[in-house]
Amino acid sequence: MKKPKPLFWHIYPSYLIVILASLMVVSLSASVAMKGYYHEQMTLGLQAQANLLQESVLQHLSPLNEAALDALCKAAGRRVGTRITIVLPTGRVVADSQESPGQMETHSGRPEIHKALFGEPGQSMRYSSTLSRSMMYVAVPVQERGRTLAAIRTAIPLDEIDRKLGAIQKQIVGAGLVVALMAALVSYVVARRIARPIEEVRKGAERFATGDLTYAIPPPKSREMVLLVGALTQMASDLNERIHTVDRQRDELEAVLTSMQEGVIALNMDEHLIKVNQAAADMFKFKPGAAIGRTIQEVIRNPQLHRFVQEALTGEGDAEGEIHLYQEEERILGTHSSPLREPNGRRIGTLIVFHDITRLRRLETMRREFAANVSHEIKTPLTAIKGFVETLLGGALEKPEEARRFLMIIENHANRLAAIIEDLMKLAEIEQKGQNRSIGLRREALKPVISGAIEVLRGHADEKNIAIRLECDEALQAEINAHFLEQAVVNLVENAVKYSGQGSTIRVRAGQAGQEVEIRIEDEGIGIPGSHLPRLFERFYRVDKSRSRKEGGTGLGLAIVKHIIQAHGGKIDVDSTVGRGSTFLIRLPTASA
Repeated sequence: MKKPKPLFWHIYPSYLIVILASLMVVSLSASVAMKGYYHEQMTLGLQAQANLLQESVLQHLSPLNEAALDALCKAAGRRVGTRITIVLPTGRVVADSQESPGQMETHSGRPEIHKALFGEPGQSMRYSSTLSRSMMYVAVPVQERGRTLAAIRTAIPLDEIDRKLGAIQKQIVGAGLVVALMAALVSYVVARRIARPIEEVRKGAERFATGDLTYAIPPPKSREMVLLVGALTQMASDLNERIHTVDRQRDELEAVLTSMQEGVIALNMDEHLIKVNQAAADMFKFKPGAAIGRTIQEVIRNPQLHRFVQEALTGEGDAEGEIHLYQEEERILGTHSSPLREPNGRRIGTLIVFHDITRLRRLETMRREFAANVSHEIKTPLTAIKGFVETLLGGALEKPEEARRFLMIIENHANRLAAIIEDLMKLAEIEQKGQNRSIGLRREALKPVISGAIEVLRGHADEKNIAIRLECDEALQAEINAHFLEQAVVNLVENAVKYSGQGSTIRVRAGQAGQEVEIRIEDEGIGIPGSHLPRLFERFYRVDKSRSRKEGGTGLGLAIVKHIIQAHGGKIDVDSTVGRGSTFLIRLPTASA
């Protein structure tokens, strides 16, 4: 494609051509007019010269005196610098200022002579064979009483006229060139004055196109360009304001989407992603930028989600459902879809919001299991108590030994019920104080607290010949509630004693680890299978139910430990290998939050 020329080169050559053409036409017209005017004036001058000679010539025509006429012509011709010729009606030349009349041919055929002999002035321009040059001829009649006696012809060379006309034409051409140069300069200035504001407008439009909408276009001088620049500036200002509004709204939307814990995915009617937030990308493990424009099937491999998307796009209203993700662990997402519509109401896709309800479902499961476990744990001793009471009432009271044994069993079950209720009340108290942050933490040394917990279980450990070793610096301190922390250590050491064999060793180690204090309880017991570790701290959860009940546990000890540590702002973890023992690790902050 041919590159377009600048506006200047469209305006300036056009102006210049028009001006030069006008000057050329004017010059030619002036030259032609000047030539015609000069010829007319020369004709009138020659005619006047001839008229001045009429009286003198008439004196020598009647009677005819050819010698006098010839002398008159030569004398007059020398004075005025004009060739003068006198011709009789017969065409014979009787006098001439430059030639001998006798040697000249008849002039009756000359047009100016022919016309003059008929009584009217004649004029002609032609080449003279006598003088070998172009000449202008003017002839006037010499009359007496209405009768033409002769014709007086005056003539001058045309090259003299042409010379004078050439000089005049040169002056005209010179003046025209000067005018042309001035016109070219003026045209250049005018074209630049027209093109420069447009060029400034073009530069301003380019600045606007690059995003610099605050650029000020230099104000032009013409009214039309002022209006154009004003319109462009106003347009840029409005566009800048709208862009800022759109950017602000986009940033607000991005901030909202980024801050949301829920995942958000917007799809068009062809199931291509048009918007996605970081939470959704984290849920499904993909990069948001690379997903835009691709189909949901390409980005996320989940048949449940694909079916939900199809139902959401084909349905008219909102839709809800659940999908399961199997990544590092199973996750359950609640899904809610709403139609996406343009302002005119036309549907363009659907918006899907994902809520991670895994914890909610687990809590529901734990609640159901907790209710079932509490019912079971309480129902079992109550059933036993009721059965033995019925047995006693049925006649066993009459047998003292049987009655005593039954009453001891009833007492054991009653003690078990009391322990369960006490642990539940203790757990409720810890949870409440932990939530209200009223557990009452103070900076205290850890060794006395841990030593006190070990001494509580020293007798039970000695019965099984289990050694409990403590490693703790006297100066180690932390923000703690001594009573609750001692209870947590008691529960952990008690479990270690329960599930450790005869002659084994339990090690309790406490020390500083960065900004935290770590307390480790290590045993050499039977260990815990890995599948049970995630649920080990749930209420009433038992790895080996029959052995736990045999050992007299309520199933709430580790749950109490977890809530005590959480109330301290800490964490508890467990690592265990079947047949080699378990390690419980408590991490406490050195200062309260």
